[in-house]
Amino acid sequence: MELETALEAVRGRGGAEGLERVLGRYNEKNRATFKFDPADEEKRKKLCEGILNILEKDIKTSCQVACLEALRILSRDKKVLVPVTTKENMQILMRLAKLDMTEDSLEDVSNFPVIVEALKCLCNIVFNSAIAQKLSLELNLAAMLCNLLKKCKDQQFVDDIKCFDLRLLFLLSLLHTDIRSQLHHELQGLQVLTQALESSFSIRWTDKYKAAEEHDGSPLSLQETDCAIEALKALFNVTLDSWNVHSENESHQFRYMAAILRHCLLTVGPTEDKTEELHSNAINLLSNIPVSCLDVLISPSTQEETVLKYNGMNMDAIQVLLDFMEKRIDKGSSYREGLTPVLSLLTECCRAHRNIRKFIKAQVLPPLRDVSNRPEVGTTVRNKLVRLMTHVDLGVKQIAAEFLFVLCKERVDNLLKYTGYGNAAGLLAARGLLAGGRGDHWYSDDEDTDTEEYKSAKPNINLITGHVEEPMPNPMDEMTEEQKEYEAMKLVNMFDKLSRDEVIKPMGVRPDGTMTPLEETICQYQTNEQDSSDSD
Repeated sequence: MELETALEAVRGRGGAEGLERVLGRYNEKNRATFKFDPADEEKRKKLCEGILNILEKDIKTSCQVACLEALRILSRDKKVLVPVTTKENMQILMRLAKLDMTEDSLEDVSNFPVIVEALKCLCNIVFNSAIAQKLSLELNLAAMLCNLLKKCKDQQFVDDIKCFDLRLLFLLSLLHTDIRSQLHHELQGLQVLTQALESSFSIRWTDKYKAAEEHDGSPLSLQETDCAIEALKALFNVTLDSWNVHSENESHQFRYMAAILRHCLLTVGPTEDKTEELHSNAINLLSNIPVSCLDVLISPSTQEETVLKYNGMNMDAIQVLLDFMEKRIDKGSSYREGLTPVLSLLTECCRAHRNIRKFIKAQVLPPLRDVSNRPEVGTTVRNKLVRLMTHVDLGVKQIAAEFLFVLCKERVDNLLKYTGYGNAAGLLAARGLLAGGRGDHWYSDDEDTDTEEYKSAKPNINLITGHVEEPMPNPMDEMTEEQKEYEAMKLVNMFDKLSRDEVIKPMGVRPDGTMTPLEETICQYQTNEQDSSDSD
């Protein structure tokens, strides 16, 4: 009924005031509607066309807002966007959103709701329409969004405009790789978005890459948090291919960004969920920053700072990352999306920065004292990470094992001490280290951190399980030689059947530590023996 009435109103029956009133009722009723009746599809298309025809005319602000709200609701349905996604109609919405290349400031505060609603409509349309995404490149929408973002820099009451501007830039850079490249290389998108991120925090710089720490600072407002999150998401897309730094200017830009992200990690939002979302997006972006630029996450600590210190360095941000990692582990779900980014970031930081690695190792792998329990049993961070080494998700178990391996300076014997051979076998097989040794990266010399308790228990530790086991009676002690032979042949036959049915595949270890089918290992051994006898 409301749809029919709205259609009548946009056709001109009832005047401007009647139109505003009717659309207001339609908007109120459908504010939370995301699924629409397919039978009314044509009517909704006509309503979209009628609203865009009205928006092309000069009407009062409140009527524009009502029209744009209705269009935003309708644009949630992909099927009605055909009449909307034309060059002319996109330009109407861009004009209402003040998307142009002029340098005029945003002076008319009363017009801000129109700008916000127009940006919301464009977000829905771009997200739901591939045609709109192509038109965005043709109409140079990204450049105009960057220009609007610059206008918001020194203005008051523009947080909503800034937030949806950033959201639209995020969507464009996500859905169109050409726009992502354009933002990075042509539009100074990295600089513009970094400034937008910085403006969401009240940062006071005390040094080139060091912000003053407000230990009693108030939480961010909801608007400030949302703006920061949208900026982080847009920056993540723009920096996706930024593994290598090619110039001093790029290095400065990334270090400056990392310094802002450090401040972000030490900032809290209005709620615990918002804080977690803010930190999650900051961690995703840190993963894109070249690891050589992440040294700004730690800084020399002054005497008056009441902060977490290690070797004279401020480790507050690293502790936040560790706490975030443990919280995600404790959630027990969505490990691939929620846990692997922070684990990957910590692994790379540990590999590249000695102080970070030593601090984290002291937290995660402290010197062993009690080895009566298996490494995966318990509530410590080490126990939780060792459990992940045998997780069903290959990506999760690989990154958890890699993190612990790097903390152990990629030394196999050190890793086995903390995890046991059984838990580490997957990583060692993948790395070709089943025969022992160490990884490819160089680390400083090891220090002896074994406790007296560990040294005394070491001879009794089961290398497979990684803990001291209670002595078990040997079931073969009371068997006769015939019984032993019978049980041995029974086991051989069982393995043979499993192998022939291809349930298992017997494997051996090459001299280089990699695994290979057992037949190849035996052949190689026989060849080596033959060569040895020939040379004799």
